[in-house]
Order: sequence, then structure tokens, then C-alpha cells
Amino acid sequence: MNRRTAREKAMQILFQLNMNDTSIEDAIHLFLEDKESNLFLETIVQGVSANKQSIDDVIEEHLENWTIDRIAIVEKTILRIAIYEMMHKEDVPVSVSINEAVELAKKFGDDKSGPFVNGVLSKVQIK
Repeated sequence: MNRRTAREKAMQILFQLNMNDTSIEDAIHLFLEDKESNLFLETIVQGVSANKQSIDDVIEEHLENWTIDRIAIVEKTILRIAIYEMMHKEDVPVSVSINEAVELAKKFGDDKSGPFVNGVLSKVQIK
């Protein structure tokens, strides 16, 4: 499984975790069924889950005329993945995280999702 596919599956698993009360391990297992998991996918799902509050704080800091509660779950999940990567995955360039997030937003969101995600992430400066 390549990283783009792992991100897509991680986004779908994290979306489900937002909707259902289940463990991370169960969510991954249920989503993948009998398919083999992937370390990158598991790292993203576990990392976003473990750092959700600090990631949401970063999102909140970079919103203009929005609150995090108003962001649709799809876009919020995509932003969380990208910011997690930007904060914790040194082997992933920031530009790649942003580009992948925009592509996810185009695939799973509406016409405005890609520009919205790009706009928020382009303001984020991780030190």
C-alpha cells in the first residue's frame, strides 16, 4: 500500500472513529477486514488520535471567520492528518502533506473543500 492509499484509508478510519465509540485497533481491523495493515496508516491513525487536542489547537489558530466546530468532519479529519504529518513526520515534506490533503479534500469533500484545506494549511508554520 502506498502512502496516498494509506492516507485515504486513515482518513476513512479516523472519520469512523469520530462517528462511533470504538477502539483504534478495532476500527482499523473492521475497516481493513482481512487486508494487511500498513505501518504508515497505523502511525497516522494512532498519532492523530493521540494528539487530537494539540492538532485542533493549531487548526483553530489558523482559521479566519470560522470555528473548529463549524468545520465538516471530512475537512477536519483531513486537516488533522496533514497537521499531524507536519508536526511529527519529518520524512514527509510539508509541501507533500499539504498537496496530499488537498487531493483528499477534492476526493472526499465538495467543490470548496480543496481550497479551504489549502487555505488553512498554507498558513500553518510548524517549528
